[in-house]
Amino acid sequence: MSTAFVFPGQGSQSVGMMAELAAADSVVRETFDAASAVLGFDLWKLAQEGPAESLALTEITQPVMLVAGVATWRVWRNRGGALPQWVAGHSLGEFTALVAAGVLDYEQAVALVRFRGEVMRDALPAGQGGMAAVLGLSDADMEAACAEAAHGEVVEAVNFNAPGQVVAAGHASALQRLVETAKARGAKRALPLPISVPCHSSLMKPAAERLRERLQSITLASLQSRFLSSVDAREYRDPAAIGDLLYRQLASPVRWVATVQALVGLGVTRLIECGPGKVLSGLNRRIDKSPELACLALEDSASLDKAFAAVAE
Repeated sequence: MSTAFVFPGQGSQSVGMMAELAAADSVVRETFDAASAVLGFDLWKLAQEGPAESLALTEITQPVMLVAGVATWRVWRNRGGALPQWVAGHSLGEFTALVAAGVLDYEQAVALVRFRGEVMRDALPAGQGGMAAVLGLSDADMEAACAEAAHGEVVEAVNFNAPGQVVAAGHASALQRLVETAKARGAKRALPLPISVPCHSSLMKPAAERLRERLQSITLASLQSRFLSSVDAREYRDPAAIGDLLYRQLASPVRWVATVQALVGLGVTRLIECGPGKVLSGLNRRIDKSPELACLALEDSASLDKAFAAVAE
């Protein structure tokens, strides 16, 4: 059986995250402490005590999600977990996946995603952008709803997460119109997300240019696992091409449905989510309902034991 580890992005964070795993394995705190030294503040304390509003700030969410994913990965490896055949990540999770695959140095990645969050934050004045999830519309209906709600502003479908589950990003006022437009078109639900910037929309192009400059100063190593990108559901092997991908993905949609379908098409029979929560595992089951595909999430000791048992089989 072929295994892919998948790493979540923004939206999976919560106050108190990783506490159970940290109590079970000291590598969790060690991983957070190393990141705190890079960032200049106590990331573990913020993750445990909040407030939630601070965790939702993209310049905080991005490093905390990367660190949580790497910490979970290190617990897996420390307990004898094997390298997977494939890694992939949802949005920011691509950076975590590339740390796990040996391409990005960990401390360097912590500083890089904090910078990524800062340039994303600075791309638009506070409160003027955001994201919203819409459930129950087809991709085509969602894009039509965005066009109807735009009124000269930016509102775009940017995360194709599962059939009938699409996230839009853009100007805050256009997103408010989209919520109403989507409901009028028959959406089951339409609601704003706790994300402070319009990720993956064309409004992120100035941030992407600043990120590109930063990426040019970073050395990327060779892959230890194969890597499939959620930008275009394609495999990337060359470090230079991966650097260009990380620049492009900032203002490109996340095509998670296509990514999971591509992994299954490449023979993957087990998807293991590595990080806090199990958002991706829920999406993965909606994308491919085949009983032959196992979807697991590593979020505590019990789920780690379950994953080890599944891999052993």
